[in-house]
Amino acid sequence: MRFLAPLEMTGPRMTPEFLIEKFQLEPLPVEGGLFRRHYASDEMISHHALPARYTHAKLLGSAICYMHTAQTRSLLHRLKSDEMYHFYNGDAVALVLLSKDGTWQVVVLGQDYAAGQVPFFVVPRGVWQGSCLLNDGAWALMGATLAPAFDEDDFELGERAVLLENFPDAREWIERLT
Repeated sequence: MRFLAPLEMTGPRMTPEFLIEKFQLEPLPVEGGLFRRHYASDEMISHHALPARYTHAKLLGSAICYMHTAQTRSLLHRLKSDEMYHFYNGDAVALVLLSKDGTWQVVVLGQDYAAGQVPFFVVPRGVWQGSCLLNDGAWALMGATLAPAFDEDDFELGERAVLLENFPDAREWIERLT
């Protein structure tokens, strides 16, 4: 296992460009944002030991470093596993959730706990999720952890027309995140 050097969290080096280089972040295809997988278990779970929604054996778990900049957003998508977000630093992030029962909510990831922001949040499997910076923010550094590990078979991108039909009250967010 490779360990990262401690990150200086103040001073002139704390810019999106510095963080992108420090964590070797690259564009996340389809979904959006910048990411790097920093952990993938070296142990597998047999396909037969997993719930039927999975089509093959999977790694036990995985974790990524994830960043939003003023130019990025995470398009609405859903996964076959729960996903735990961890907010590390930067500007607040709106995490939009469209649930199976037709309800929706916006959870704000950030460091202003008195204002209701949260440092971590678990998105249940099968819930549509998307995110972006709030209020003209410049950047946010986060992480995301999944167990079993993420792979491309777990990902479904949302379709605007279908989401608008099922969640008409979330129109503004759906149009922004599709």
